[in-house]
Amino acid sequence: MQESRRARELGIVVGTLPTGPVNAVTDVPGVRVGHTTLVEGDSIRTGVTAIVPDQLTERRSLPAGLFVGNGHGKMVGSTQVTELGEIETPVVLTATLSTFRAADALLTYMLGQPGREAVESLNPVVAETNDGFLSDIRARPVRAEHVLAALGEARGGLPAEGAVGAGTGTAALGFKAGVGTSSRLVATSRGAVTVGVLAQANFSGVLQVLGVPIRCEQVGVPVAPGRPEHRGNSCVIVVATDGRFDARQLGRIARRAVFAMARVGSDFAGGSGDYALAFSTADPGASAAPEHDLEPVFAAVLEAVEEALLNSLFTARTTVGFAGRVKYAVPHDRMRHLLRTHRVDLRG
Repeated sequence: MQESRRARELGIVVGTLPTGPVNAVTDVPGVRVGHTTLVEGDSIRTGVTAIVPDQLTERRSLPAGLFVGNGHGKMVGSTQVTELGEIETPVVLTATLSTFRAADALLTYMLGQPGREAVESLNPVVAETNDGFLSDIRARPVRAEHVLAALGEARGGLPAEGAVGAGTGTAALGFKAGVGTSSRLVATSRGAVTVGVLAQANFSGVLQVLGVPIRCEQVGVPVAPGRPEHRGNSCVIVVATDGRFDARQLGRIARRAVFAMARVGSDFAGGSGDYALAFSTADPGASAAPEHDLEPVFAAVLEAVEEALLNSLFTARTTVGFAGRVKYAVPHDRMRHLLRTHRVDLRG
């Protein structure tokens, strides 16, 4: 079995902007990530991923913007995020039919935090993709303790990627995928800004790596046996930044995250719930950044999302799941050979 490797470890460098220290969403100061991975018997391949910004407190929500590329999804909390332009809780990702149990568990977690003893209204944010090809989604195995574990174990540093947490049972562009992350550093008129991305990849299309189509048959990957897959199945992208942007500006940033899916070959199928949520951890009190500061951030988001999605694929491993169905990992060596035939410059 091939090793789990990130895009840059394979010589695939996306864009020109510098990354943060670990090239992950956790490069944004105060942002932590936790996973709970559920692999049970032959039928359960699912989990939970939590993105936890430390700046979120009982006295402070964070400005946020949401963009829905295609609304075939069940994102809990989305209407209030759109209306008020803020998040009040960490962001939890899971499987479609586990969304509502996860939302209840997130409420339990938040109401138990010090200083929230009198809270009577709270907007949990939970997003999902459908991992029913590899996992028995009707079993709804995600329980409150799994969500609480992901929240409680959230850490800084490089998060695990691939078939972990909410990405345990996901697939994208014909191959096994999962969770991926990346970051970029940009200069603005107010100083350096970090943009970090985490994506749960589970959508259809033809994989493109640095503009080169990579079809399953070209790299010796058979079509998975079992029922035909649904087109679509969704992608959730979370963008964090320490830039001082307001909700409207963060909505514009979120748009670019969905646009970036095209760079890796998404077909934006009608059955795909393509959601991007962007939030800022910047200290409150000052005015929002000028509009021209968005331009480098837009570029950063496009690059970081593209790389995060590639990382979600390249770090995933071949998985056998529900009803014997199989999703094969992208074969690194064959992919690299194909890229070289297209004169792609692989670094290293």
